[in-house]
Amino acid sequence: MKESTKGVTQSILDQHITYGASDNTNPAYLSSNRSLNYATGGSINSPEKDRVSIIPFTINYKDTVGLFGKENHFIRVDVNINPTVTFACFEEEGWECAYTTEIPPVTFNTYESGKIDVQLDLSVENTYEPSQILANALATKFDAYVSVDLENLKTGNKYIDAWFDVRLYTKERHEHPYDKMYVRLNDFFYIGFHARNTRRLPYNVKCVIGQEYLSGLEPGAMRYTNR
Repeated sequence: MKESTKGVTQSILDQHITYGASDNTNPAYLSSNRSLNYATGGSINSPEKDRVSIIPFTINYKDTVGLFGKENHFIRVDVNINPTVTFACFEEEGWECAYTTEIPPVTFNTYESGKIDVQLDLSVENTYEPSQILANALATKFDAYVSVDLENLKTGNKYIDAWFDVRLYTKERHEHPYDKMYVRLNDFFYIGFHARNTRRLPYNVKCVIGQEYLSGLEPGAMRYTNR
């Protein structure tokens, strides 16, 4: 049998002559077309990026991995919480959130309507300091953490869902052993989507950031920290 002495460069040129020189950038066929250099998020060192600035916030991920596309997809989620805006009221232990509404003054069972004027009295009275009312803002907390909850909603097909895996990764790019994590108000973490079989696998994943807003963590919750 005669051995081929054709070089790699000539082989590539021959392929371009036969099939054309343009690379196919369809994400579903990047692997089979040897065009993984066009893939985004295929490595945890070059992930796709998301950003969250208001809590609580839900991100839904629906896509596919595996077979002719990349088998792993990584997303870096940058958490940079703006404390002046929030989508929820976070209660302290032993306290409940108060809700106020602006309505015309009325009398109910001899009770008159209350009036709140944040500019009326700003001085200290008998050791009582004026209250600070922050509408739709986060209270300042010492040693603050926000929660991250990852949930695989699955597709409903057990033969597909059994071969798909989604994981949280710490900012040091280490695999996190839980679907829950606590991060700082200015922090980041990774989510990894993995195909565990040689087939095209659709997925449906939900990530909720900031369902909890805590001051410090109990000793049993330290295992969920971003480290």
